[in-house]
Amino acid sequence: MPDRECDIVAGGLMVALDMDDPGEAAGLAQEIGGKVAAFKVGSQLFCGSGPGVVRRIREAGGQVFLDLKFHDIPNTVKKAAEAVKELGISFFTVHASGGARMVAAAKEAAGEAKVLAVTLLTSLDKKNIEDIGFGGEVKEQVVRLARLARNAGADGIVCSPLEVAHLRKALDDQCLLVTPGIRPAGTSSDDQARIATPAQAVREGADYLVVGRPIVQAEDRVLAVERILEEMRGHN
Repeated sequence: MPDRECDIVAGGLMVALDMDDPGEAAGLAQEIGGKVAAFKVGSQLFCGSGPGVVRRIREAGGQVFLDLKFHDIPNTVKKAAEAVKELGISFFTVHASGGARMVAAAKEAAGEAKVLAVTLLTSLDKKNIEDIGFGGEVKEQVVRLARLARNAGADGIVCSPLEVAHLRKALDDQCLLVTPGIRPAGTSSDDQARIATPAQAVREGADYLVVGRPIVQAEDRVLAVERILEEMRGHN
């Protein structure tokens, strides 16, 4: 898929702003915004700073991936989607396990924002998944949830890099695959269980890679971004 690979090298890196300070988040967006595709704002930053932090990141020139993982009855998720799309976000997440009606409700209200469905959190390993009641292999569960969400209208799927190749075969080519759990070669896995390097994720067919701590906690954040982009370019 040469076109897909060219696209990801040009800008398929999303930076997870896993921090408390909205000023620091906006500053980082200003510092590296021209090098990355989007900034992921999750529960930590959004709950501490509110919708204003999204506006500040956008004013700094960054696109926003709002990762709040909506999971509720369809009408509640629809209303939440209506609210966040007014912030000018480019992507937001729902849990695929909320069911087809819930995903469809989010898509109906999303406007131009893309709906990304989360399958299984990358912090979960096989034992964790069995403990919460999912039987079968991890990849089987991921594919099942991904198909459900895509058929309900989701624009893309959030999955671990270990499931990307399976989803690329199971889903249509237009479905976006967004992969957290990315760790540059030689860095710590932190609390992630199902991880891969940037090169591996691109090679398997990911459209966007989400990287947080290896960039946010780096002494030189610009250099950290450039090194990850170089890994992505050298995926062959």
